[in-house]
Amino acid sequence: MRNQNTIKKEFTLSGKGLHTGLFIHANFRPLPADSGIRIARVDLPQCPTFSAIAEYVSATERGTVLSSGEWRVSTVEHVLSALYALDIDNCLIEVDAPEMPILDGSAAYIVDAINAVGLQEQEALCREVVIDKSIEFSNPATGSVFTLEPSDKLSFEVEIDFQSPVLSRQKAVIGDMSFYKEQVASARTFCFLREIGPLLQMGYIKGGDLQNAVVIYDEPMEQEQFDAFARSLGAYTQHDASRLGYLTPLHYSNEPALHKLLDLIGDLSLVGTRFVGKVKAYRPGHTSNTKFAQKIREQIIMQ
Repeated sequence: MRNQNTIKKEFTLSGKGLHTGLFIHANFRPLPADSGIRIARVDLPQCPTFSAIAEYVSATERGTVLSSGEWRVSTVEHVLSALYALDIDNCLIEVDAPEMPILDGSAAYIVDAINAVGLQEQEALCREVVIDKSIEFSNPATGSVFTLEPSDKLSFEVEIDFQSPVLSRQKAVIGDMSFYKEQVASARTFCFLREIGPLLQMGYIKGGDLQNAVVIYDEPMEQEQFDAFARSLGAYTQHDASRLGYLTPLHYSNEPALHKLLDLIGDLSLVGTRFVGKVKAYRPGHTSNTKFAQKIREQIIMQ
């Protein structure tokens, strides 16, 4: 069992929000032992601050949203994933908007910033729950299936399955969290080009572009329509609309599956305590991830 950690000194990450398009600042500050991960909305009166735990999940459309009254913060999963993977137990995140900055769509910038300031070991021991029996969860609405099995270390195994000629089945695994930076952190969020129109109509991805997401073109469209969609992403380059594929060069051959794994780590950090076990997930997504986090929380903390 190790001691708890916080960050040695504060740092700030800034950039636009994926959904709002606002320019956002997220300031990370050290916290005392046993504080947990807390998020403050410094743009609101009295700076409301709450813990990053599953009870506050209020929405999961295109990202995980935490809220309580006026306090609302979306797209928290990448930040939480990096903090969890790098063994940061106590940290205050001050954000001046209703979402986190998307940065490049991955956790790479967050990991680099944490590594730059370093970890501060604290006197209190870190509570880790060793899973001694399997916990299972399925969501018939999405086809998602999860298991958390006993193991001597924390590991994750993810399989995605899309009905797409470009992206169908893919797997991603991390067996040792010390390899998170090299194997997972740079995996970016992704979407299908055909989703962009409906998402914009719903008020999402106002800050989305080819610099912060992997865009997948898997349904043919006329060149003129394709060009219009591509320009809406703010980084248009000439592309033959008859050719399906990724519009963004990949960081990893299985980058979509790796990003789902990255998201899963962040969403399961909402359990609110560390656990040791093997997580397997088929067709994970924020809705099912956070429901699974709540079930784990109920079984290992709240009983």
